[in-house]
Amino acid sequence: MNKSHSLIAGDAGQLEVTWDLPEQDSEQYLAVCCHPHPVHGGAMTNKVIYTISRTLAALGMPSLRFNFRGVGHSEGAYDEGRGEQQDLLKAIEYANNEYPNRKLWLAGFSFGSWIAALQAHKQNCAQLISIAPPVNRFSFDDFVHPNCPWLVVMGDADEVVEPQAVFDWVDELEPQPELIKMSAAGHFFHSRLVDLREELEAALRKNL
Repeated sequence: MNKSHSLIAGDAGQLEVTWDLPEQDSEQYLAVCCHPHPVHGGAMTNKVIYTISRTLAALGMPSLRFNFRGVGHSEGAYDEGRGEQQDLLKAIEYANNEYPNRKLWLAGFSFGSWIAALQAHKQNCAQLISIAPPVNRFSFDDFVHPNCPWLVVMGDADEVVEPQAVFDWVDELEPQPELIKMSAAGHFFHSRLVDLREELEAALRKNL
């Protein structure tokens, strides 16, 4: 899978982006992936978001990872989720210009899953992927259920996001997203990234 790395215009300055490209492009979909918390070491090179993006590329779609403002070569400073949503919108705009007339998939890990979830309905995405959504750390009050298939993956040994809080939240949603509980998996899926990839492929392939 070839990769192309570049800087694009964002609201707070340049944003650093990179593509994971499919070997065989279905020419129907594109994906944008959001990394974990910028203040706590989150970046588009995070192993979990890298695994997600490469998995989506392997399923036949160009997948864009990007650094939120203040991370890597992205300019600006952390903005408690407000500016980061704008960063996502700029990334989506860029992705749509590069690959027009495609159905959008949004994915995020931890903080990134919060940002992606807040924009999924507004962006009319065709698939939402939430890995360890931090429901006990950030407000989902403004969240609107997307009109698309939605996959939530949660490790039951997560030491950062309370697993039972996520399970309870999913139970209350209507319609309920598909939930994968990964046994003995921690927040960063250490030694479980291959398992994560396999779970994602099996769950998502049917929605292509």
